[in-house]
Amino acid sequence: MDSQYDGARPDEPRAAAVWDAAATVPDPEIPVIGIDDLGILRGVEVDDAQLGKAVVVITPTYSGCPAMGQIAEDVTAAVTRLGYDEVEVRTVLHPAWTTDWMSEKGRAALEEYGIAPPSVRPADGPVDLAMPMLRTDSVRCPRCKSSDVKELSRFASTSCKALYQCGACREPFDYFKVL
Repeated sequence: MDSQYDGARPDEPRAAAVWDAAATVPDPEIPVIGIDDLGILRGVEVDDAQLGKAVVVITPTYSGCPAMGQIAEDVTAAVTRLGYDEVEVRTVLHPAWTTDWMSEKGRAALEEYGIAPPSVRPADGPVDLAMPMLRTDSVRCPRCKSSDVKELSRFASTSCKALYQCGACREPFDYFKVL
């Protein structure tokens, strides 16, 4: 079994089927995004010696995320429906989750739902030493797309989001912080 989990869907058909089943699980706090598009689904293992066993590897958005228990239950149920007798959901904390793992489809789903997605970091170039979650230069209103926004609260409905208000349309919205 592999110890490196890169968040890529496996090619092997049985492992790919387990991945696809786990990928149907939505984040319970943001139900419009699946755990694959959120980037917390990191790997799948199927053991040829134990045909009824599957391992699904997840990495929480942060180590104290209260949704992880529900996600593990939902993944177990989804993979069990494939016919696996034993499903292990393994939580891996290293490397730590980053918003860089979020897919473009996931970012679009957040925005359509009314949550401003985290900004995308450049792949190369200088490293910004400012705390990225505190930067507002790339936050746009998910409704009217205005960048005339202000932070109302550092924390919103979950710890990974901040509460903002748009100066153009005056609507409040959550911003998924860059981590």
